[in-house]
Amino acid sequence: MTDQKNCEDKAATHGTICWSELNARDAERAKKFYADTLGWSFQGMPMEGFTYWVCQTEGARVGMFEMNGPEFENVPEYWLTYIAVDDVDARLAKAKAAGATICKDAWDIPGVGRMAVLQQPGGAVVAWMTPKPIAA
Repeated sequence: MTDQKNCEDKAATHGTICWSELNARDAERAKKFYADTLGWSFQGMPMEGFTYWVCQTEGARVGMFEMNGPEFENVPEYWLTYIAVDDVDARLAKAKAAGATICKDAWDIPGVGRMAVLQQPGGAVVAWMTPKPIAA
């Protein structure tokens, strides 16, 4: 894992990579693989209808989302990179104008921020996120 600035970190500025997330079909299988091969540990964060996993080692963290539901039927497992942006809605409009395809329009995660998933004109998929300011 890299020692990146996480999206919830005050240093996550516009245009910086701030989070990585494994989108897996079987969280238990993925947890066993990364624990056995890299020594990662996992902390579950209960969300509405599922558990989001924070994977960590020596202070570095990434996330894991278990893909369940019909919308993920033909989607292979993949790693998703999040880039912090100043205004996800305004940036999505620019991305569309520049030829991007919006995979998942902007939505809010309470306490985390507003995010969207898009495919750039070359085909790569990325998430953009406007982090919620951290309470002082």
